[in-house]
Amino acid sequence: MKRLPLLWLPAAVFAAAALAPVVVLIFMSLDAQVVFDTRSAEILLNTGMLAVLTVAGAVLVGVPLAIVTTYTALPFRRLWIALLAAPLAIPSYLGAFAFFAAFGPGGEIDALTGIATPRAEGLLGASVVMTLYTYPFVFIATRAALQTLDANVVDVARTLGLPLSAALLRIVLPRAANGIAAGALLVALYTLSDFATPEIMHLDTFTRMIYVEYNAFGLDRAALMSLQLLVLVVCVLVLEARIRVRRERPGRVLRLSLGWPMRLAAIALAVVVLAAALVLPITIFVLWLVREGGTGFEIRYALNSAYAALLVSAAAVAVALPLAYAASTGWFGKLCERASYLGFGIPGIVMGTALVYLGLRIPLLYQTLALMVAALTLRFLPLAVGSVRSSTERVESSLIGAARSLGATPSEAFRRVSLPLILPGIIAAAALVFLEAMRELPATLLLRPNEFDTLATYLWRVYEAGYLGRGALPALALIGVSAIALVLMLSGEARRQRTLGV
Repeated sequence: MKRLPLLWLPAAVFAAAALAPVVVLIFMSLDAQVVFDTRSAEILLNTGMLAVLTVAGAVLVGVPLAIVTTYTALPFRRLWIALLAAPLAIPSYLGAFAFFAAFGPGGEIDALTGIATPRAEGLLGASVVMTLYTYPFVFIATRAALQTLDANVVDVARTLGLPLSAALLRIVLPRAANGIAAGALLVALYTLSDFATPEIMHLDTFTRMIYVEYNAFGLDRAALMSLQLLVLVVCVLVLEARIRVRRERPGRVLRLSLGWPMRLAAIALAVVVLAAALVLPITIFVLWLVREGGTGFEIRYALNSAYAALLVSAAAVAVALPLAYAASTGWFGKLCERASYLGFGIPGIVMGTALVYLGLRIPLLYQTLALMVAALTLRFLPLAVGSVRSSTERVESSLIGAARSLGATPSEAFRRVSLPLILPGIIAAAALVFLEAMRELPATLLLRPNEFDTLATYLWRVYEAGYLGRGALPALALIGVSAIALVLMLSGEARRQRTLGV
């Protein structure tokens, strides 16, 4: 009888844990009355329109900036790339806080300059904010696709009389279409799962209404709406799984010579985007800090955030190791690994709703740090699995075999051979999960223990109380933490450029 791989048991347990929230939601929704009325249609329409408008805006902003920064000799090009990628590292709810406070009658812009501005709210306001903080998905994915294209194809088309603009539209963009689509689907996934931005902008989407139902103790209704939202998320995940970024054999990198009018137009677009996404919120938060100081803020909020994030990152890495190794042992291991990816597709508000119900049924877990850590671990486990898996795949099996032939036990071979080789991947995974856990709002908001405020939940508390100025310190602290994520991201970009010779 063939022995089953030892790692299959823990992998199966962790995969089942990743699927558990969906099972809990189905059980919760059994008592809910299924009603599709005009209100339900409005929520579905708002959610769909927000996703569509955000994707369209992200493509319209991200693709031109990707082309310009990849193919033209833009002054300080690498600096522009770093700055244009930076909004991705800032939680969108910080931008929503700033826009909500800055615009409209009595807003910060009106108070400082006397210039009347429209209020940032509703579908338009939410779409603008979401576009500003998600276009880097398209920008980065498009640049990655453009960097692999061979310039010789474009040169041939140009010699046959095709104008530059037509060559970009008919040759370059179609060859980068899969990369653009991959970035656009990530934008759609992020938009569907975001809770805070629609709430701050007073737009009734699935995520906002789930939170409303939860606060009204309508857990069955919240569960039903969560499952409806999950259907949309799964559709996006299926589309994303079908996208395969086309890789060409790298040749000579295309270089475009733009006249100064085109260069100035590109720089103007970049400046406007960066002013709205970076300068405006940072200015607003600094203004609040100068005006109100650190009133109401306690250092324990930052310590709580760091403590919880450390626990989540350690748990995610501990779970990711057996899952990543099980994926190399056969079909069942791969299935378990893929099941673990479901957590990243479940919006935080949905994950929180499911585990709140579980906590109510198991009082020992209700409103405990352990339940919150478990939710965030399931939520960000795919980030750790992906990083650890890529590291384990680079370990030569011959090295393990050599260690075993010299008398090393499996555990000793792992400790002395595999672990030193995969350690950079483990550290990267832990850092990425730590940063995401620090910024997570909805799941933390629903599951945190009493009197356990984090930077994100304190921000939300002062927003609901109307004391926006007291959010300055936690907002700037979160931006500082997000800057670490940006450094990690840009280091990967720099390595890619050195590899491709860009």
